Amino acid sequence: MMREPSFWWREPGIAAHALAPFSALYGAVAQARLRRRGHRASVPVVCIGNLTVGGAGKTPTAMTTARILKSMGELPVFLTRGYGGTLAGPLEVDPTHHNANLIGDEPLLLALVAPTIVARARPEGADTAAACGASVIVMDDGLQNPSLCKDLSVLVVDERRGLGNGGVIPAGPLRAPLAAQLASVHALVLIGESLRADGVAEEARKRNLPVLRARLRPDTKSIARLGRGRVLAFAGIGDPEKFFTTLADAGISVAAARSFPDHHRYTRIEARALCEEADREGLMLVTTEKDLVRLVRDEQAAELAARAQALPVSLAFEDVATFKSLLAERLASARRASHGSQMRRS
Repeated sequence: MMREPSFWWREPGIAAHALAPFSALYGAVAQARLRRRGHRASVPVVCIGNLTVGGAGKTPTAMTTARILKSMGELPVFLTRGYGGTLAGPLEVDPTHHNANLIGDEPLLLALVAPTIVARARPEGADTAAACGASVIVMDDGLQNPSLCKDLSVLVVDERRGLGNGGVIPAGPLRAPLAAQLASVHALVLIGESLRADGVAEEARKRNLPVLRARLRPDTKSIARLGRGRVLAFAGIGDPEKFFTTLADAGISVAAARSFPDHHRYTRIEARALCEEADREGLMLVTTEKDLVRLVRDEQAAELAARAQALPVSLAFEDVATFKSLLAERLASARRASHGSQMRRS
């Protein structure tokens, strides 16, 4: 996978200005796509997406959303494209059989929480999820994909990164113009404590969108297991620095940090080099949960998979009651509309 250009996360400069005409074209196409009407699934659809390419925290948000739905008596089923995998689906994830090379890394994480369907064609995937007994579908990503109607679209923004330089691909990290994306969502979730996303929050409030705050919390048992030893941290996610900061904030001594592109598949040489560096410096190997599921059952990285420990993180809302109320309201509205439509047809 390619790394994001570093200029995306700085003030607009020569490269961003040079690419502006291409961004205008890309943005116009993306904006037009957002206006299309998609397939209506037989059960409500909740979509968790982000404004930018990579690393906002949408997968932890989707997992927490499914847990909350379970607490409400719902039967959530995840729907995801399976980015980085070779299988197009639709298919239900079997963690004992599938690996990240087949279905991508995120589906393996999602399947730890609820049944998960991988499908590049979202409408067919939604039908499969409903056939699996879903009372509600939770989409991990797909906000900018118009092929499926969403009953609740939640936009996730990482406060630390914000919107970068504010440009649309390829001049910046935005997947579509900000106004067009905000017009297609029902709520905004800000993850973290920085102030870089205050402009997005202000725009959301102008549109009367609920603005919710949340934090990523590392697993306390994993922190205790790592103890006070020195670690070699490695990560191939959208924002590796966020993982390294999480480790440091948890009191873990990060002696060395190695970054790789998002969804990176570790080669045999890379895996061996990480193990050798850890041996040479007397360090423990620690990585993200997402990286570890990508290493499992990968012959090239078998030694690294056996030696590395993961630090799982979970998302916690500051005001979970408000988010739960929003879910209940949107699900009830979707079901009333579906019932009314059925009555008219009969």
